Amino acid sequence: MDAFSLSATPEQTLTLSNLSHQYSVLYFYPKDNTPGCSQEGQDFSDLHNQFKALGAQVYGVSMDSLTKHQHFKQKYNFPFELISDPDQVLCNMFDVIKLKKNFGKEYYGIERSTFILSPDNQVIASWRKVKVNGHAQAVLESLIAYQNTH
Repeated sequence: MDAFSLSATPEQTLTLSNLSHQYSVLYFYPKDNTPGCSQEGQDFSDLHNQFKALGAQVYGVSMDSLTKHQHFKQKYNFPFELISDPDQVLCNMFDVIKLKKNFGKEYYGIERSTFILSPDNQVIASWRKVKVNGHAQAVLESLIAYQNTH
């Protein structure tokens, strides 16, 4: 994985080295304060202590500004950090920018996707075109299964 430096809540800079030495869950979502993205964040929040117990940190990633992220995180009391990726650095690294259609209009945006990274920053599991219901639980179960076999 290439080096990067991005803003994350609360006004910190996140780099590749921040992801090293523990498991990381990166979940990419389209936009703060939309129904699906709010629910996904709440689902990861509900399971946060279980992820922590497995030595995993959770990060939400979207192209929203750090200011929007801070309000979104505060509104829902997310116990994990949100990464602001307006220049699509991580989005391009993980190839999550896709052509989307909404009300007949085409545009490029984030395809809801999640990745689990090992402590040496290797992708050990990935989900694309994520449906929110049950997704956070499936990610947790996948991490448990991986750790039980490695």
